[in-house]
Amino acid sequence: MTTRSPHYPVAVVGAGLGGLTLARVLHVNGAAAALFDLEPSPAARVQGGMLDIHDDSGQEALRAAALHEEFLRRVHPGGEATRVLDRQGTVWLAHEDDGTGGRPEIDRGDLRDLLLGSLPEDTVHWGAKVTDARPLGDGRHEVTLADGTAFTTDLLVGADGAWSRIRPLLSPARPAYTGVSFVEADLRDADLRHPASAAVVGGGMLFALGAGRGLLAHRETDGSLHVYAAVVAPEDWLDGIDFGDPEAARAAVLKEYDGWHESLRALVTDADGALVPRRIHALPVGHRWERVPGVTLLGDAAHLMSPFAGEGANLALLDGAELGLALAARPGDTEAALAAYEDRMFRRAEVSAAESARNTALLFRADSPQGLLDVFAGRPDQETQEAPACG
Repeated sequence: MTTRSPHYPVAVVGAGLGGLTLARVLHVNGAAAALFDLEPSPAARVQGGMLDIHDDSGQEALRAAALHEEFLRRVHPGGEATRVLDRQGTVWLAHEDDGTGGRPEIDRGDLRDLLLGSLPEDTVHWGAKVTDARPLGDGRHEVTLADGTAFTTDLLVGADGAWSRIRPLLSPARPAYTGVSFVEADLRDADLRHPASAAVVGGGMLFALGAGRGLLAHRETDGSLHVYAAVVAPEDWLDGIDFGDPEAARAAVLKEYDGWHESLRALVTDADGALVPRRIHALPVGHRWERVPGVTLLGDAAHLMSPFAGEGANLALLDGAELGLALAARPGDTEAALAAYEDRMFRRAEVSAAESARNTALLFRADSPQGLLDVFAGRPDQETQEAPACG
């Protein structure tokens, strides 16, 4: 006797911001999606740091999801403040958040919880790691999970990030190393335990920049500072650091900041807990594919880019919202909905990916932080470029 695999009209692999937004917009419009995420539960890991949610993209998505007012109640007051320093600790720009900006900050975990809490309880299947996906014909697909079970779907959406299991159904592209590596650190309860570092970072985002190096940081809603030590380095640089030995790892990272002001080096020296390495990867600028029946991608699965334009989360939110709206507007023609969604998504992603690549070069060039200061000052050669972000 054989057991029939469950079937879902819309199946989304990945319960990150983009996948959750798609499910929410469909729910608001009277439809449903089933989400499958490899994490064992929504509380399995910390969701990351602060995100600046743009008024013309991420916030538009939250409006479509009927969650914008609740989002505004959860933003971090003062989070749009920005400071730009050089390697000697000289402050070149200090912009305070007066509440009139269009990019309010929110903790990624708070935003994920907002989206997750807006969905029926059984929407997300946790502990569902996808190992394979194959076409069955007529736009249908079968997806196999690590526990040996499988399901079928009429529409398969890959919202599963940089190393997507669904992307190969559409494209052979794989993320490539951008030339920049991060080592992430945290300084907890900063105002009390690390007051000097808290003052250096300020109320929002810090860019301390030099040639090929940067110490980027932001203040989180719990009062901690999250730090990114950014190094332009070969792809194997992190392999030479023993992150299992916290003191040795700290010394190796600090070596890259010899000659930097001690107030900046303290963002690494005084870090609480382990340092976390991360290589920055990106898909090719302009990544796209030919229309394939019954399957599409959103977010990093479709257009992974560096974090230096602050667009990743915003595009994932907007992708999810626009795909949900396209499907709701064409209930009898999924292929027309996918074609309309992909056309808009490809065009905006190419612009943002190009901007992210430009900002990667701008932040770490030989005269840094001059390039970033030019952007904030609106220099003629930078007039079409937005201020970089990290998130």
